[in-house]
Amino acid sequence: MRLLTLLRSLALMLVCLPTLAHADGRTIIVLDGSGSMWGQIDGKPKLEIAREALAEVLKTIPADTELGLIAYGHRSKGACDDIETLVAPAAGTAPAIASAADKMQFLGKTPLTEAVRRAASELRSTEEKATVVLITDGIETCEGDPCALARELEASGVDFTAHVVGFGLTKDEGRQVACLAEDTGGQYITADDLDSLTLALQTTVISAPEPTPEPEPAPEPAPPAKLDINFAPTLLLAPGMAKPEDNTDIAWELHAKNADGSTGARFTTEYNTVKSFIEPGDYRLITKLGEAVVETDLTLTADALAAPEIVMNAARVILHPKPSADGAESTDAAVKITSNAGIDTTNYGPSRFYLPAGDYTITGTMGQASVTETLSLKPGDLIERDLIIGSGLAVVDAYYIEGVQLENTQHSVEILAAKQALDGSHDRLTTSYGPAAKFELSPGDYIAKVTEGGAVAEVPFTVKAGERVNVSVILEAGVLAVTAAGANSIEIFKAKADLNGFRTQMSFDYAEETTIALPEGDYLIEAMRGDAKTEATAKVTKGERTEVSVP
Repeated sequence: MRLLTLLRSLALMLVCLPTLAHADGRTIIVLDGSGSMWGQIDGKPKLEIAREALAEVLKTIPADTELGLIAYGHRSKGACDDIETLVAPAAGTAPAIASAADKMQFLGKTPLTEAVRRAASELRSTEEKATVVLITDGIETCEGDPCALARELEASGVDFTAHVVGFGLTKDEGRQVACLAEDTGGQYITADDLDSLTLALQTTVISAPEPTPEPEPAPEPAPPAKLDINFAPTLLLAPGMAKPEDNTDIAWELHAKNADGSTGARFTTEYNTVKSFIEPGDYRLITKLGEAVVETDLTLTADALAAPEIVMNAARVILHPKPSADGAESTDAAVKITSNAGIDTTNYGPSRFYLPAGDYTITGTMGQASVTETLSLKPGDLIERDLIIGSGLAVVDAYYIEGVQLENTQHSVEILAAKQALDGSHDRLTTSYGPAAKFELSPGDYIAKVTEGGAVAEVPFTVKAGERVNVSVILEAGVLAVTAAGANSIEIFKAKADLNGFRTQMSFDYAEETTIALPEGDYLIEAMRGDAKTEATAKVTKGERTEVSVP
């Protein structure tokens, strides 16, 4: 009953957030898919509570609310770039978001800073109000700085707000993410248990007193303006060359110019085509196009039109990441561009960059496969080409014996380098779990190693660029199920002792029952009941289940 109340309270909290239930503009929900979401509240995993709460609130939002969903940590156990837009923000997406959340796995790390940055980037394609609702049960684990991101987004001048729901966070953990909401004008709400959740709703959403409206300021005298517009800048990519038509924003930041010549406080930020009246004065105009930035000093008056022509001396680069020359374009590949001048930016999938003229390093990554290239750009260059990462897809399935697949287990699948080190070992490149484990890999030779219980098997395979290879790993194993009523522990050994009289331990469980996959062979089982030990033997046949009761 307490879990049901908590679930309803969490749903109420989400409904009460003005940017989710009655959003002006567009909203993206960023949902934590990390492995910690398997933690329980009153015997129920937090991931199930989050799914049910999300489904309940989605039933109540107006049909014209533009809503999207981004998840992180839901596809890979250890990847900081595991961030995916599951549903793009649009009206009528509530059923799609509920369905996508229900299908999420909860596996990996917590790159919440980069996930919110991705959401903010997607929302900034228009001038509408942009809102992100982050639901997380953990703090940043991928070296991101949520507080720095909040300051960056707030300084950008975009009408952007982030709300953070701390789901089971400690007080110290909460302080590490609360700044993301507080510095962007949003709310940080804790959901630790029923009492604290209720208090949070009462103090921050439900019972918060309406602010007393301030009296309207007395109207100021109209400026002695002779023009309706005194500021109309234009941008050139290079001398005599306009910016190509696309949806990349031009940002015009007007800052005060201090008496000592330094840049002062930001006065306003405008985007794309600007025709405005700006209060007369001396300003520093900071023009931004992608990674290209130009600073210009200008004086604005009430009776003269300032129409500065800003030359960016930049180039446009469009890259289409592909696993091979004739392969399909990847929407998940990471495309990173860096320079010695300090530029370091990453996009995902087909990527467009505006960059100052200069030399750059391009790195494309798909899973474990990557490629690095250099690029020299001149002002006005318009480059569009494929970025061939050179990757293939390996799909690994495991079998007890040929034809009998491990379908409902979370066995580990390791990918090892085929080349041996000096000590005879193989470097481990990456790990996944469960059936149909998928790996993006550079062309070459590898070893797939599968471990399930006490059974281990390895299979070599080769990856070719742009091709899929299916790898079958056969454990030649069976399943041993042991029952020892009233036992404190069950220990399983290989029956045959070595020359020193020692037996190899295969399993140890503090339980009355245990089930484990084992290679075919004979085994000794020991059960402890207090200080009393009893034994039984078992013979495991590959491809079969053996059940043993220990007296």
